[in-house]
Amino acid sequence: MIEKKVTIGKISYINDAPVYFGLDHGLLPPWLEMVSDVPAVLNQKIKTGQIKISPVSAAFYAMNHKELLLLSDLSISCNGRVMSVILASNYSIEDLDGKKVIFSRESASAAAFLKMIFRKRNISPIFEVGPTNNYQQISKSADAALIIGDAALLHPWGQVFEYCIDLGQLWYEMTKLPFVFAVWVVRRSFAAKHPSLVREIHKLLLESKDLGYHNIDKVIEAGKNKLGLERSMVKEYFDLLYCDLDDKKIKAMALFFDSLFDQGILNEKVDIEFFI
Repeated sequence: MIEKKVTIGKISYINDAPVYFGLDHGLLPPWLEMVSDVPAVLNQKIKTGQIKISPVSAAFYAMNHKELLLLSDLSISCNGRVMSVILASNYSIEDLDGKKVIFSRESASAAAFLKMIFRKRNISPIFEVGPTNNYQQISKSADAALIIGDAALLHPWGQVFEYCIDLGQLWYEMTKLPFVFAVWVVRRSFAAKHPSLVREIHKLLLESKDLGYHNIDKVIEAGKNKLGLERSMVKEYFDLLYCDLDDKKIKAMALFFDSLFDQGILNEKVDIEFFI
């Protein structure tokens, strides 16, 4: 018997909607509570123990791998274009040296990936962290901006910036591999104390995801209604997203982590470990 509710995280963008469809439609048990927020906030809440299981930025997992374990077969990934992680820029990447680039506060993986790209190419922009929702204001105050999540889908970035570089596509061109933006993790300390409970929650998440893909038309419709976009655009977006974590994605994630270490963004090599 569970004495109090277990709190788990949920990304407030539409990108994880397939994973949570079942939990949002009857699978959620009374002892489980979901907290919805942007990735950066979920990252911090799992670090402080406010939530026990959550999707987090893949780079955040890498930076905290000694405190976290991965849950198998769950991610937010792409294999090429992703649409919701873009560098909107008035210059090509090579010409951003010394230029002002604004990062959203909301993600760790995309920011780490972009910094890694810059370092590989010996480009040193001036980074600034700030809000990235007002596309017209940003175009006047910065040379480029990293935009993630629903904001990347909602606004016509291509109308105010000369370049819209899709980071999923950029990674694919570099590696011919998928890119893993987010993973589901459990705190090691919680898993050690409550392994059967973690297995139950993991099972619920996988069941919920299966229901999501069996009802993908409803997921698309809900995304369309939430963002007020054309259905065709939301369908295209979900067609490009993957929520599994197969061997190829694990290999790609390991390559990403090694690249972050090589460029000095990670302080140590990462041993990718799963909860079993």
